[in-house]
Amino acid sequence: MKTVVIGGGAAAFFAAINTKEHFPNSEVVLFEKTSKLLSKVLVSGGGRCNVTNSETSISSFSKCYPRGEKQLKKLFGTFNNHHTIKWFESRGVELVAEQDGRMFPKSNRSQTIYDLFLSETERLGIKIQLKSGINSIKQEGEKINLEVNGQNLLFDKVIVCTGGSPKLEGFNWIKTLGHKIENPVPSLFTFNIPNENITKLMGLSVPNAIVSIQGTKLKNKGSLLITHWGMSGPAVLKLSSFGSRMLSDQKYDFNINISWCGESNFEGVKEYFQDVIRANTKKKLFNIRPFNFPKRLWSYLLQRSEILEEKPWGELGKKQLNKLVQTICNDTYWVKGKTTFKEEFVTCGGISLEGINMKTMESKHIKNLYFAGEILDIDGVTGGFNFQAAWTTAFIASKLN
Repeated sequence: MKTVVIGGGAAAFFAAINTKEHFPNSEVVLFEKTSKLLSKVLVSGGGRCNVTNSETSISSFSKCYPRGEKQLKKLFGTFNNHHTIKWFESRGVELVAEQDGRMFPKSNRSQTIYDLFLSETERLGIKIQLKSGINSIKQEGEKINLEVNGQNLLFDKVIVCTGGSPKLEGFNWIKTLGHKIENPVPSLFTFNIPNENITKLMGLSVPNAIVSIQGTKLKNKGSLLITHWGMSGPAVLKLSSFGSRMLSDQKYDFNINISWCGESNFEGVKEYFQDVIRANTKKKLFNIRPFNFPKRLWSYLLQRSEILEEKPWGELGKKQLNKLVQTICNDTYWVKGKTTFKEEFVTCGGISLEGINMKTMESKHIKNLYFAGEILDIDGVTGGFNFQAAWTTAFIASKLN
């Protein structure tokens, strides 16, 4: 059996290695159109490679995929994050979980994953051909004909793992095979907030903020990071992922509301402040920081509420208290534009799952043609979920059922 894997990223290597292990006597070739391999693996997690997430519940794990949740929930029964951990550990790479669930190689270096994949392909005798772009795919009886570098080659099985594309045209070669393509738009991006003093607090992180998009039901609670261009952190990134298509339609021009204290119950927060006032009547506002706010944030919130820091708590009037609680529970910012999260580029969109047999990852249009990874209309939030989708779909495709 001759099998080709198209692509040079995470899903491609995982598919190639597992195909060769499932079918030791088969010939496995990997074609990559550029001269580079595993580029995204090397930059992921700030050069540490966020391999997967330690979340234990498959149901909770699946909910981290704005697109593909139902399908992945079933696939995780076959290959999930626990299988991923064992897969890497059995090959000498231990994964370590951080407090937020993200899992990295113990070495804290992406190079460890890169080296493992290269050594495994070498050990198994998998051929890697660089600068080998696919010009066309055609079915010929039970086999598939690929035009590569001017040559026509026949294969028994083909697994396509070419990753996402920022433009619809990037999927034209798949569209000609009869597959529907969901328009790709960016997912996982940070919010640009122009002309606001909040950016002076860059580098400051608030652990449990609630961020919501005005006029929608979209909201998320989590760590919020203030940057020199606006806002980032898990709270924003998850929101951008679930709202990616809608925010694209709005041309990234919208308003967000922030509860800095992680509570949206106005009256409850007001009662909390009344207790603070009773206990600290003569103390200055700035010296008693509610909700353990960082000093710089508390100072900013007082200024935004037009209240002097030197004012004693006991002299805080009813109107001023209401304004302060409003600022803390429901602060509004205008978002105009987005910024790609670090060097990672994730798209929502790709090959529609309705054209894929989700038990095997085989095309419903062309026999013996399989898909895995980001080329599919599957994407997850930040935290190792996108790589896990790549491992899962690639492993299932590699069984060539």
